[in-house]
Amino acid sequence: MREEVQRRISDGCPGRLYRRSPIPMMGTAKKGVAVTEQMPPAVGRRQLLGISISAAGGIAISACGSSPPKPSPGQPGAPSAEEVPVTPPEDLMREHGVLKRVLLIYREGIRRLQTGDQDPTQAVNSGAGIIRSFIEDYHEHLEEQYVFPKLEQAGKLTDITTVLRTQHQRGRVLTDRVLAATTGAAALDQPTRQALVQNMLAFIRMYEPHEAREDTVVFPALRDVVPAKEFRDLAETFEDEEHRRFGQAGFQGVVDKVADIEKSLDIYDLSQFTPT
Repeated sequence: MREEVQRRISDGCPGRLYRRSPIPMMGTAKKGVAVTEQMPPAVGRRQLLGISISAAGGIAISACGSSPPKPSPGQPGAPSAEEVPVTPPEDLMREHGVLKRVLLIYREGIRRLQTGDQDPTQAVNSGAGIIRSFIEDYHEHLEEQYVFPKLEQAGKLTDITTVLRTQHQRGRVLTDRVLAATTGAAALDQPTRQALVQNMLAFIRMYEPHEAREDTVVFPALRDVVPAKEFRDLAETFEDEEHRRFGQAGFQGVVDKVADIEKSLDIYDLSQFTPT
């Protein structure tokens, strides 16, 4: 605790430390004459370290008038002793960000297939592979095992979760078709290209409203039906499952793979989507 108090005081006043010896202080000026007084020897550094952390923090701040008061615990910007965990809704929503980027890969694949531009099948296949492993096998597994049951047990949004489960199943069928059409080195004939385009369009059309409804309705409702401790435990469960499936890199490793696909299609540069 002594080190913590000393650190907080010295951090508040860079280059100024409390010393064991008495410190000269300016007293009250009377009739234009500055009066100098000494801190009593009994109030030294050792006694100062016995003061509570909150009191010591106040001393440090008052000694540096230019330093703004630090926020209290629980307020925005307050320091924490440990890293703030990613909450379950945040975790699920950032995974939807991966899905959105793969949908963009699908759109570019559709454009190239329709215009006869450079063959996009390898990139589309890689994107579909991420949808299968990361979205369908992992993300939707979390939803169906942990999110939807909590809402259904509470009698909330049961009509929506029923539709979402059905769409998960339909999405798997479409992903099977995209993977089958883009696996192998053979060039796609015209009927196969048209079918691939239709399957990707159907997937995009379903998943854009699907993920939007989850982000704005389903995931926020999860907090209302799950107690605080269980909510925190759920975050740990999600993180453990993420690293079990995708190794130490976890989510970031998947994002890096998506970025590589985007670069192969020349759609990684965000500025190209800015209207002129």
